[in-house]
Amino acid sequence: MRIGMQIDYAGGFAESVADLVELEKAGLDIVFVPEAYSFDAVSQLGYIAAKTERVGIASGILQIYTRTPTLTAMTAAGLDFVSDGRFTLGIGASGPQVIEGFHGVRYDAPLGRTREIVEICRQVWRRERVVHEGRYYRIPLPADEGTGLGKPLKLINRPVRERIPVMLAAIGPKNVAMTAEIAEGWQPIFFHPEKAAEVWGPALAEGMAKRDPALGPLDTSVMVPVAIGDDVAPLVDYVRPVLALYIGGMGARGKNFYNELACRYGYEAEAKRIQDLYLDGKKDEAAAAVPADLLNAISLVGPRGHVKERLAAFTEAGVTTLQVTPLQPGTENRTALVRELRELAG
Repeated sequence: MRIGMQIDYAGGFAESVADLVELEKAGLDIVFVPEAYSFDAVSQLGYIAAKTERVGIASGILQIYTRTPTLTAMTAAGLDFVSDGRFTLGIGASGPQVIEGFHGVRYDAPLGRTREIVEICRQVWRRERVVHEGRYYRIPLPADEGTGLGKPLKLINRPVRERIPVMLAAIGPKNVAMTAEIAEGWQPIFFHPEKAAEVWGPALAEGMAKRDPALGPLDTSVMVPVAIGDDVAPLVDYVRPVLALYIGGMGARGKNFYNELACRYGYEAEAKRIQDLYLDGKKDEAAAAVPADLLNAISLVGPRGHVKERLAAFTEAGVTTLQVTPLQPGTENRTALVRELRELAG
């Protein structure tokens, strides 16, 4: 199992990168940089590439609506170049709050757009002249929609790799099925090992039945809050506001993917209560309403023996990469955590 870590996009980036040299020595395999409505992820990934030597770097995630497909491919090729072939392109749809509210771009057809973007990226990386006649993207632009001067072009530079790994963030059944079919990696959110087969098993099986063997096994990369020790159990409460935000506040009633996921996990009543409280401005009460068993299921928090058992559960559920969120601050704690997880994961 690979051990990864996500950089905080809301602050503390410089401090986190300063730690990466030591984390790399401790055995960290990959670092993820998110992109919300924060600083862009690309400049930060380039900075990390220059500061590290071995650790993989990944966007976690770039939003599919905010760049053209060919720019996404160019960006991925550039990051793969400056990192000597260490980059993974993580992309996802995000949600209408960010895409329409911050970028002013219509949020539509996430599945169809994602599939076409992946197809176009792989054309670019193979240095083919890009010709794509899709439902959502047409390259070159037809003469009746432009100047008529556009012509198929290929990437000027030669990429380090013609197949940069693609990781898709997906939680809905159709999106998960597509991910298992076309991507090298899958990033779900709030992964519950004991519920994974029930919630995602059929979609994964549907996609895997269509998967090109050349893609290799699907890398399942999950974000996990972690603290190891005999007296760390209360730290899991730090995760409550995050779940409350997503389940309660990331969308309107009837239009919240994360709330729907909590319902599929079997927390219908709790999800409704969290959302009602959050949308009424009662954020602390919403956080308090997050079920303790859900918090504990998606986390690795507790004594060493407990964490080892939970690691086995994640492994059995198909997880191959852990994106750990250390709940104890400080470089020494984070470095020790990576070493201990490396040992426990075998």
